[in-house]
Amino acid sequence: MDIINIIFAILSIGLGCFGWLAPRYTLGALDLKMGETTMGMSEIRASAGCLFIGMGIGALWLGTPEAYVMLGFCWCGAAIGRLTSLIVDGVSRKKSVYFIVEAAVGIPAIWLNLV
Repeated sequence: MDIINIIFAILSIGLGCFGWLAPRYTLGALDLKMGETTMGMSEIRASAGCLFIGMGIGALWLGTPEAYVMLGFCWCGAAIGRLTSLIVDGVSRKKSVYFIVEAAVGIPAIWLNLV
């Protein structure tokens, strides 16, 4: 179980690094475009970048089951938002894949640390 928790935390950090350090790449991967200001880049660096880095580092730092459960809740929160978009905004392959990944990290992280 410990190794799976560490993998989920490192996955969070790794994916967060893309948003933080490669926001243009992340914008493209998410089918987003730059606007008239740099606020889009700022949002990607913050919400798709350092937020995930902080989640992963925090879970590793604390190393408690509760920290890894919280990591799972964060990923499940993203999955719920993605599922909402699939239902309300329409289905696409990319959204479906992202939903599966988010749920595949979030649900086991919660399950493994609450049981």
